[in-house]
Amino acid sequence: MTEIWQLDGTAILGRYRDRSLSPREVVGDALARVARHGPDLGAFVLVDGEAALAAAAASEARWAAGRPCGPLDGLPFTVKDNIAWAGHPMRRGSPTTAEAPLAESAPAVDRLVEAGAIPVAKTTMPEFGWKGLGDSTLTGAARNPWDTRLTTGGSSAGAAAAAALNLGLLHIGTDGAGSIRIPASFCGVYGLKPSYGRVPAYPPSPFGPVAHLGPITRGVRDAALMLRAMARPDARDMAASLAEPPDYDAGLEDGVRGLRIAWSPRLGYAGTVDPEVARLTEAAARAFAELGATVEEADPGFPDPVETLNGIWLVGAWCVLRGIPEARRAEVEPALREAAERGRRIETPDFVAALTARGALFTAMARFHATYDLLLTPTVATPAIPTGHLTPPDGRFGQDWLGWTPFSYPFNLTGQPAATVPCGLDAAGLPVGLQIVGPMGADAGVLRASRAFEAARPWPVLDAPRVRHRP
Repeated sequence: MTEIWQLDGTAILGRYRDRSLSPREVVGDALARVARHGPDLGAFVLVDGEAALAAAAASEARWAAGRPCGPLDGLPFTVKDNIAWAGHPMRRGSPTTAEAPLAESAPAVDRLVEAGAIPVAKTTMPEFGWKGLGDSTLTGAARNPWDTRLTTGGSSAGAAAAAALNLGLLHIGTDGAGSIRIPASFCGVYGLKPSYGRVPAYPPSPFGPVAHLGPITRGVRDAALMLRAMARPDARDMAASLAEPPDYDAGLEDGVRGLRIAWSPRLGYAGTVDPEVARLTEAAARAFAELGATVEEADPGFPDPVETLNGIWLVGAWCVLRGIPEARRAEVEPALREAAERGRRIETPDFVAALTARGALFTAMARFHATYDLLLTPTVATPAIPTGHLTPPDGRFGQDWLGWTPFSYPFNLTGQPAATVPCGLDAAGLPVGLQIVGPMGADAGVLRASRAFEAARPWPVLDAPRVRHRP
């Protein structure tokens, strides 16, 4: 007998229609599993079960009357803690932030609620989302469901851990240098950083030029459902698309036959890639040829843009620190304070030069996509690493966490859609992700390719965390 946690959103909506399942059953099951597994994962900042059950009862009444209010009516979702949810605080992983509830929700939350989805919890993140790891000075370590001695990755840490166990079907993440794709790769789930501006953002992020919002889900179909709702326009974001989003379900099952796809195992500059990551991602790239695409090994041809990223991102970090009263800055994680001080020293001409270099990188990728419909790379250069470490303890990636994430941040600079799909388990039983990058605006194509791979190579799922750490 299929249990609720095994179902995706499309299946659950079908069961709502035939009355074999109710929203109260689905939300109640999600809340029960959050209570059971949440403490082992450190995935949640808060859970609002009372409001979620009340919303589920209202959804159930609408389904009983044959009048669902939207395409996601009755599906539970979570909100990353740097995204506003009215009636709740937004702590952003930091003890320096206010505990007062907010009066207004972010556009992504509003759009999901308008579509009938039900918010159940806020998910954990590192302080101000500054790193690709899951630990926070406010909430402690978010732990990987595949091995709780390891990090989830970050900064959408709790969202990815929750997705791995279907603790709420839909999870809003953010991505400024890989913060959706890194934890999705480490936790063996699907994550999509949409095209820049496709999902409206408000309030503005201090990392705005590279910051995206997008879905983290256990499967691709849920991400397509979620993105269509979240991507609707909102007047509060000056950079957001004014066009209504397409139906991302349409053509989702059309496959990749006839596409021309580039496979780049190192993007031309990544110095170290874990051998297991290299092996599994290369095999995954070959699978696209088996699905009818033409796959060629090719690099986009740009040098490592990490200094371009730092020229923008570190200034954002300084803006964050500057906004904290000086008397409380000592409460901020020391490594984040150090990064912010580096940003403080960046001069205005250098910041403008970084923005200009971002434009050149965008142009280079636009020309690359004139030849290739998609680009495939590893998502992260290593499987999940132990909690409490910025980099793998053996030192092979150096001391900067960006050293093991060389594949994600270039596409924050270009703004292109980029997804990660689980592509296998390494010898230690840890997930590895394959990144799928499309041209600017081609979110539907990235989803379609992701779904083709998922259908051909279904990835393993967990029903409970593998608890291996000592509290």
